[in-house]
Amino acid sequence: MEFVERLTNERRARLAAERILEQKKREFYAASLQLSQRAQALAMQVDEQRHGLERARDEAAQLKGMTLQAQEEMRAALASAAEAERRLWSALDAFVDGFAIFDPRYRLIVCNRLYTELFGGAGEVVPGVTYDSLMMRLAASGRIDLDGLEPQDWYHQMTARIVRPAPEPVAIRCTDGRHLRFVDRRSDNGDLVCLALDITESVRREAELEEARDRAEAATRAKSAFLASMTHELRTPMNGVVGMAELLCESDLPPEQRAYAETIRSSGEALLTIINDVLDYSKAEADRLRLYPEEFDLERCIHDVMLLVQPGADEKGLALVVDYDPAMPARVVADPVRMRQILTNLVGNAVKFTARGHVAVRVAGLPLPDGRIRTEIEVEDTGIGIPKALQEHIFGEFNQVESESNRRFEGTGLGLSITRQLAQLMGGQVWVDSEPGRGSVFGVRADLPAAAGAAPAWAPPPGLRTVAVAMPPGPAREAVLRQLRAAGLSAPTPASPDELAGGGGADALILDDDLLRRGAGAQLPAGLTVPVILLGRTDAGAAPAGAAAYLRKPLCRSDLRAALDALAAGQGAVARPAEAPGRRMRVLAAEDNKTNQLVLGKMVKDAAIELVFAANGREAVDLWQSFRPDLIFTDISMPEMDGREAAREIRRREALNGLPAVPIIALTAHTMEGDEAGILAAGIDRYMTKPLRKAALLDAIREFCPPGAAPPLPPADATGAAEGDGGATGGGGA
Repeated sequence: MEFVERLTNERRARLAAERILEQKKREFYAASLQLSQRAQALAMQVDEQRHGLERARDEAAQLKGMTLQAQEEMRAALASAAEAERRLWSALDAFVDGFAIFDPRYRLIVCNRLYTELFGGAGEVVPGVTYDSLMMRLAASGRIDLDGLEPQDWYHQMTARIVRPAPEPVAIRCTDGRHLRFVDRRSDNGDLVCLALDITESVRREAELEEARDRAEAATRAKSAFLASMTHELRTPMNGVVGMAELLCESDLPPEQRAYAETIRSSGEALLTIINDVLDYSKAEADRLRLYPEEFDLERCIHDVMLLVQPGADEKGLALVVDYDPAMPARVVADPVRMRQILTNLVGNAVKFTARGHVAVRVAGLPLPDGRIRTEIEVEDTGIGIPKALQEHIFGEFNQVESESNRRFEGTGLGLSITRQLAQLMGGQVWVDSEPGRGSVFGVRADLPAAAGAAPAWAPPPGLRTVAVAMPPGPAREAVLRQLRAAGLSAPTPASPDELAGGGGADALILDDDLLRRGAGAQLPAGLTVPVILLGRTDAGAAPAGAAAYLRKPLCRSDLRAALDALAAGQGAVARPAEAPGRRMRVLAAEDNKTNQLVLGKMVKDAAIELVFAANGREAVDLWQSFRPDLIFTDISMPEMDGREAAREIRRREALNGLPAVPIIALTAHTMEGDEAGILAAGIDRYMTKPLRKAALLDAIREFCPPGAAPPLPPADATGAAEGDGGATGGGGA
């Protein structure tokens, strides 16, 4: 039992020992595993630290390389900056002008050598010195001309200038003969950049240019004075030649002698045209063409131009037509003299180069938003025409169409060139549409302001519904029909004298006297029961008996409307009221030239007036005092006292004594630029350019006849007088 028990105990002890051993093994294994894990972790940590150290070494190497590169670049940049600074200073010192920069407190930052020399040298001008002290030093240095100022005053002037936001440049004259210009500008950071520019050469050139300009202006004045003198000297005798020729043509002459007189008159007028062209060319060449805009009647201006060329057109049997847009106002604002010159050039050329057919002036207007009117004036003819290749050529100076067909036409070749320049001066343009053998259309386009207080659109008088138009087919009839139909009137067109009898149910009849000459002699057809407005080429005195109104061709729109209004009111446009009793109209004419006195006296001999002549302005003033004229005609160039001075003296005496202003019309041979303004500024109401026209003189006498005087002339027909040469101009125009 004991053995078994001992064996059992040993067995138990062995099992316990085995269990303890197994436990220790497990603990050892766990400790070994933990130790292994810690060793691995430590190894990984060591490995990571080793890699980090390697990276740090690499980064340190890269940083070292970058540092070396940066140091190299810094050395290069410093070298470049030093080179740039050296070049900048070299450039600044190479300037022929002074340069400086001051900080916002006006202390010097930097300047170049020339700037320092202004103040006595580099020893005085160093960074930090103030602008005020430099100006004080400069004022006291004696190096500059103070222009009469005290040094202290000049100093205050300069320092007050520099504190302004934008200092104005100032010119300084040095005692050594140099001229400087101080120009100062502020930078964005408030620094003041100063330049002392040497303008000595510019001042010298400017002085030379001024001297040359003075010489040129003196030469221009001498040329203008010469041209003014020559045109006066030419026009004065031409007034006698043309005036006497006109009077001679009105006398009872045999056909051969009448032809001689007409040749003298037309040759004189041609010479005047050449004189005017040359004068205008000289003005254009000197860029001295000027415009003097004023209100005027464009329609009447066109009509007057047509009347001016009518004798030449009648010789060729040409029909003259004015087709004025019914909606276009008659009064516009422009230079009437220059507008008339354009029209005269274009219409005159059309008549000159047209052997048969017609010359028509067509006017159209388009209102613009700004109140102006886009005005287009076309001059149409049925003349020789112009090849396409030469249409631009003819607007050149002294240029004409060279062909066998037109070598018989004379002229300066300046008219169209001057016309284009005048149109461009008005802000417009000129064009041409032409074909050889089919005629030409010359056009002018310009935007013209309408006159203030333009007349309202014309409305036919009540009871006037149908106006028959008996005219040969053509542009003249079309123009009349357009006027009537635009006003809402019915306008049938009877063609033969037989159709005219009875009036055809019309309220009025417009009859061209060409139909009378063709069909019924010079008398109106028998049996007419409607008022007749007769259209003819002669004065109203030649109208057949029975015509209610007589209008001269080419027909003027305003005349047609006035005649229709008069018919509706039961009046006749050619009715001649009996003269009212009264004194004769008194007219004073101041003219020193005996020939011109003779011409003027002969031209107005049919007027029932008292005409007195004065030989100079002083006599004119004395006669104004004693004669008390109703109208004064005065020459401009006269001895002792000229026309301007006489007019001023008369106006002075009128104002002093509270007398009404007597109308004064200048009769002048002066046509140079500025003459018109000088004439009107003297208190003269209008002027007429010599040679005088009889119709213009009589028209002025008729217009200014006072109510207390008997009418000096029968009432005028509806044509009016031509302006321009021999026509009244300025101060509203005639």
